[in-house]
Amino acid sequence: MKLLKPSWVSHNGKPIFSVDIHPDGTKFATGGQGEDSGKVMIWNMAPVLREEDEKNENIPKMLCQMDNHLACVNCVRWSNNGLYLASGGDDKLVMVWKRAAFIGPSTVFGSSSKLANVEQWRCVTILRNHTGDVMDVAWSPHDVWLASCSVDNTIVIWNARKFPEMVTCLRGHTGLVKGLTWDPVGKYIASQADDHSLRVWRTMDWQMEANVTKPFSECGGTTHVLRLSWSPDGQYLVSAHAMNNSGPTAQIVERDGWKTNMDFVGHRKAVTVVKFNPKIFKKKQKNGSAQKPGCPYCCCAVGSKDRSLSVWLTSLKRPLVVIHDLFDKSIMDISWTLTGLGMLVCSMDGTVAYLDFSLDELGDPLNEEEKNSIHQNIYGKSLAITSTEAQLSTTIIENPEMLKYQQERQNSIQANSGLGSAGPESSAPKLNSMMNGESLEDIRKTLLKKQVETRTADGRRRITPLCIAQLDTGDFSPALFNSAPILPSGSSMSNQLTSQLSSDSSPGQASSLGLRPIHDPMLTSPPPNSATKGLEDGLKSSLLLTSASKIEPMKALDSRFTERSKATTGVTAVISSISGLMPLDRPKDGLSSLKDMKSKDDTSSDSEDKMASINKNLMLGKRKPELLIDAGEVVEKRKKGRPRKDKMAAPTAQPFTQMTPTAEREPSRVAAPPPPVAALKLPTPSIKKTFSLQVSMEPSMFLEVENEVSVVAGSKLSQLRCSRDGRDWNTLLPSSVITAAGSSDILAVACQDRMLSVFSSCGRRLLPAIQLATPVSALHCSAHFVMALTAGAALSVWDVHKQKALVKNESLLSILPGADTTVSQSLLTQQGVPVVGLSNGKSYCFSSSLETWTLIADKGDSMVQCADFRSCLPTQDAPVSSGPLAVMQGRNLNAGRLASRLSSTPHHLQQSMTLAFLENQLASALTLQSAQEYRYWLLIYTRFLVNEGSEFRLRELCKELLGPVHKSAATAWEPTTLGLRKRELLREVLPVIVENLRFQRLFTEYQDQLELLRNK
Repeated sequence: MKLLKPSWVSHNGKPIFSVDIHPDGTKFATGGQGEDSGKVMIWNMAPVLREEDEKNENIPKMLCQMDNHLACVNCVRWSNNGLYLASGGDDKLVMVWKRAAFIGPSTVFGSSSKLANVEQWRCVTILRNHTGDVMDVAWSPHDVWLASCSVDNTIVIWNARKFPEMVTCLRGHTGLVKGLTWDPVGKYIASQADDHSLRVWRTMDWQMEANVTKPFSECGGTTHVLRLSWSPDGQYLVSAHAMNNSGPTAQIVERDGWKTNMDFVGHRKAVTVVKFNPKIFKKKQKNGSAQKPGCPYCCCAVGSKDRSLSVWLTSLKRPLVVIHDLFDKSIMDISWTLTGLGMLVCSMDGTVAYLDFSLDELGDPLNEEEKNSIHQNIYGKSLAITSTEAQLSTTIIENPEMLKYQQERQNSIQANSGLGSAGPESSAPKLNSMMNGESLEDIRKTLLKKQVETRTADGRRRITPLCIAQLDTGDFSPALFNSAPILPSGSSMSNQLTSQLSSDSSPGQASSLGLRPIHDPMLTSPPPNSATKGLEDGLKSSLLLTSASKIEPMKALDSRFTERSKATTGVTAVISSISGLMPLDRPKDGLSSLKDMKSKDDTSSDSEDKMASINKNLMLGKRKPELLIDAGEVVEKRKKGRPRKDKMAAPTAQPFTQMTPTAEREPSRVAAPPPPVAALKLPTPSIKKTFSLQVSMEPSMFLEVENEVSVVAGSKLSQLRCSRDGRDWNTLLPSSVITAAGSSDILAVACQDRMLSVFSSCGRRLLPAIQLATPVSALHCSAHFVMALTAGAALSVWDVHKQKALVKNESLLSILPGADTTVSQSLLTQQGVPVVGLSNGKSYCFSSSLETWTLIADKGDSMVQCADFRSCLPTQDAPVSSGPLAVMQGRNLNAGRLASRLSSTPHHLQQSMTLAFLENQLASALTLQSAQEYRYWLLIYTRFLVNEGSEFRLRELCKELLGPVHKSAATAWEPTTLGLRKRELLREVLPVIVENLRFQRLFTEYQDQLELLRNK
């Protein structure tokens, strides 16, 4: 074992409360007290590992310093995929950081010029809910959730796929919660607090599973933190500060029955932190001795207030090593490298120690397959999909056409390689798997052609990693940061979300219960010659993923599943970090080699100087460098200025596109230029240099726009880049892009020259550029429809598939009453119905069948206020809070029910108002073509008629739903409405009618007719 205390890692003598090593092992973060704020620092790992790097002036030691926390930082933790860093502090906040584009070194604010930030990390979201200091944060396996605990006695679970959404708040501790750890299988989360208890919570329903109190009854609240830890095989949970015969111990809690029979004894003062090594080990075989099947064991480090550190193997009775007086003050945090052989420890005295172990001391770490087989045996589920050549070649081809092509191909390959050319190509097993219609073989060849090789200072070959694809690991997309869902009806949605995962979760959600393999083979940076192998593995696993991630997300919610089936075959993390393919030591190489790549790929012009100018501009844009430096971050890069659309992204649950914000509320963004003609009624968005937006969740699609990329022959070109499921495409437009919108099928872009362009999701232009009469005010896409609202208050909707206009330049002047009224919100439903909400509280939709504007919601309507249909709400159906009607009406309905209690309107008047309101709702849902809402309101309406005993209306309704029983030529009856079969609706309506005995005849009559029709 080697021990090193790098003196250069310090917070200027202030305490360091937390340390965490990045999953790829190239950097680590520390958190603690700054001068007058909390401080998070990111350091380079190379100078810690290698003495020559420490002495080399050119290798930076500090990579970044972030002083955003207002008070001391208690915990820093990297996400499992390495893309994010979460930090929690005494300012009650949790901040999530993400690497920003490399802009060149910037100095730390207020410091001497020596301290330069080599990397840019910026805060992408701030999570506010705790009312006291945040003590610990922890990412769940696969980064589905982020948990934080606080001295306010609560633990908050955040949805890491949709920050800053809160999943739930776990209450039950009666003291300060000071430590958290997730079960590696994903079934539990454990917390330890000053209330003498350790609690285990289920992730399935967020209820308490166990409350362990016995070993803690004598403990006092003397430690700053209680960092407990779960073993990598999931079998043991080791607590911090416990007591046994009034001696301090680290208590071992067994998963089986939460028994507390064992503990780690020997520290003289309270244990503050326990950390398991991420690897499982087996005994090292002596050379020549027979292979004994050694029992696998885990390794655990324990740090205490007595300033000493002990390292234990679960196979030994005594500690492997004890280091006394390692620091001057209490040990605060421990972090292992993913390889399992290195460990960083930090202390209250403001210093850090690095311990380096050898395989002889700890044993042989199990490889992924062995580790998975252990999990398979215990939990009946492996943690990863093992991607082997053999498995891929046996992938079943389901389409006969495809099989035919495959066989033809193989024959031609054999014909080519049959001439005795035993080259490396023909000897490798052929992969017949297809990805997007290209075989992996082809993809691989083209990739190897593009490979860029550089030489490092010491003469080694370096192959610049190429980003193959953002694999469908279901990692959360940062576009969801900063865009809190606007929940329509009094946040009733958010309450539904607490008890379950929201059903619109990404496919990776299913794997939330599977465990991320703690060490991927791909993470240790391969030697240069194996970089190509790394690329192959990446491709293979990506192929597997696409099929594996189609597990239905709701399975995670089904409580009938046993623990066995719960750690779903889930999305593997074999590629949890693409950046692991080959981490670049220093970004410089990446940038220099990038120049070569740019000149090959991005420009097709021959003249040298033109190329140079475009190159220069692209380098200024600083988009691609980031792709190389952190090949894992393919998701979304944002500049400082927030993109316009992002703030407005509609609630993710909603099936249609964004709403434009009100002109009054956001004057800064509108900045409408003085209108040249009086005709410009609506504000237009201002032009930004760059902006980006998330176009759709499923599949995950991001759009980035960069205006004035370069000037060619006097016209300013704008670049449009789109990444769909990790596959990128880009295109150029001859004018600055003002706004863009998209759905999973199409993208629409409006330019400054009033041209509207429509592209498919793969980048093909679908329509010729459409010339608009005035500049665009709002643009929406939904399914295959495009809606444009122009500044001249005209609305158009096109059906891109059929290439025809649904709404032609329809003026809004008929619905805009006065000069002061403006459009506050607009949207396009999945069926292509345009909806416009005005600042006076009225919402209209344009019905293309009636060719007129129809009123669908009015916030000032007294009928809404007085309608009282509480008694008619269906018990089993949740209210439809995501349909277009609900979105436009917002909270009114709740307000209406409240008003009904207070209002002294006579019963018959109130009854008529409710009836009128419900009929309005039905008609509006029909015009909006919102089938789900139509069915919902139809059942409420029926129940209301039944309760009030309105037989005429009921009979008419049933007659309409039943239709003519005998075929006659003259009938105009349609069997379906909005895709719902009317007779099926009647079957749902009849059980409601039977509730009132007055309508038995009516019920029997229609029941018999239905039976008659069924028998026919």
